[in-house]
Amino acid sequence: MDLNLKDKIAVVTGGSAGIGLETSRLLAEEGAHVLLCSRREEALARAAEDIERTTGTSVDTLSVDVTDIGDIEKLVRYVKERYGRIDVLVNNAGTGTYKPFLEVTDEELVYGMAINFFAQFRITQRFAPMMIDQHYGIVINVAGESGIRVLTPPFRSSCTGPAKSAEIRLSKVLATELGEHNIRVNCVVPGYVYTDERFDKWEREMAKEDFDEEAARAKRKEWGRNIARPNHEWGTAQELANLIVFAASDRASYVNGAVLVADGGEDKS
Repeated sequence: MDLNLKDKIAVVTGGSAGIGLETSRLLAEEGAHVLLCSRREEALARAAEDIERTTGTSVDTLSVDVTDIGDIEKLVRYVKERYGRIDVLVNNAGTGTYKPFLEVTDEELVYGMAINFFAQFRITQRFAPMMIDQHYGIVINVAGESGIRVLTPPFRSSCTGPAKSAEIRLSKVLATELGEHNIRVNCVVPGYVYTDERFDKWEREMAKEDFDEEAARAKRKEWGRNIARPNHEWGTAQELANLIVFAASDRASYVNGAVLVADGGEDKS
């Protein structure tokens, strides 16, 4: 299916690894001009090289800390000067803190809101005038399942869940407010998705000072086997990228203000 994304200008935050990397790869395969954003320049360079090697298409990169307003404004200036427009914005940058409520620090609370919710609000707010002027735009906010349900231990989410809930509510509000300008806003909500970086963070937070790297590698290998099975519990970054890119295309033109949950049909009863 042709998704009609050829020559569209797409910006992906958190684009150097995981869901962001696979989304950027698929957008490039569909012919879009992709700008990958992430804090780490080395990771961005590796991601861009990987995408070019696998797709034969080059992508642009820009080092951006989405919690820094100055960096956000730098991003918007770069897009205006280099492309003159933006067609697709994928707000994928984010993280989680999976600690018991009483152990969450004020610094972790503030940072969690900044990188998850404030970043999506600020970046969309600054790009929206460009989309309004061109009377076209698509925004995909990537949240997390802790925003719609309480996760069971050890995946505690008192810090992260409220930020993800705010992302979901923001998406629905913006879909209504910006819809009159032919701008669609949807929210993709991943369930448990396997990425090395995410699992490393989970393992270290849950293990605290008793982190055993050898045991973690063995556990990750077992998780890797699980996701290779039919009807697997753990999703993959590629599966989420498929949904994000479809939602970002004109093939999903009637999908607006939707909360697209991708969790493999996990039982929440």
